[in-house]
Amino acid sequence: MFNLTYWYMEVLILLAFGLSIWAQFRVKGTFNRWSQVEAMSGLTGYEAARRMLDANGLHDVPVEPVRGVLSDHYDPIHRVVRLSEPVYYERSIAAISVACHEVGHAIQHKVHYPMLVARHKMFPVVNFASGIAPFLIIAGLIFSAIPGLLLLGIIFFSAAVLFQVITLPVEFNASARARDLMIAHGFITNQEERGVAKVLNAAALTYVAAALISVLELLKYILIFTGRSNEE
Repeated sequence: MFNLTYWYMEVLILLAFGLSIWAQFRVKGTFNRWSQVEAMSGLTGYEAARRMLDANGLHDVPVEPVRGVLSDHYDPIHRVVRLSEPVYYERSIAAISVACHEVGHAIQHKVHYPMLVARHKMFPVVNFASGIAPFLIIAGLIFSAIPGLLLLGIIFFSAAVLFQVITLPVEFNASARARDLMIAHGFITNQEERGVAKVLNAAALTYVAAALISVLELLKYILIFTGRSNEE
């Protein structure tokens, strides 16, 4: 029964990896498609981000261009919205969608959105845990006579998994804020909201796939640990 359950788990993990790869292709394809559609407002990603920040009293949060594609992010430590060059300069639906999503994180920071606060507080612990967990798990799998190694690895890995799970509501909430404010401030029309939703939903799927893989891997290690404990 243990071996059968273990192989079922392996199949699920492989399927989750397949979903992750598909999600990566989808987000790139969706972004490229809607990059070809100019927003009726004529705003660039930078202009949309700047206006949304100012409208929410975040005049002191700068918007900076960075190299790369889909390298957009909000830096909570330096309180900076950083947009990839295509997003920063272009006037497309894709550009303003991504830009406003990142501003959504800045707004979360301002209002102390609980999940974002929890994520920030966890980061130092998770940064350490995610670095050491793989070594502990590998050592625990190799040296089965020392079950404490695998258990410790599972505990550290659990922190990293929890971090990824908490990231999901943070991302979905930032997208929801972006969509609502983009309509409220006239950045997009009701007809353009469909394109915005496609861009943001495609990006969100990558986080869902990553969290799913981590949860399944954690369950696999727990299954191995409990299986060994039952054999003793």
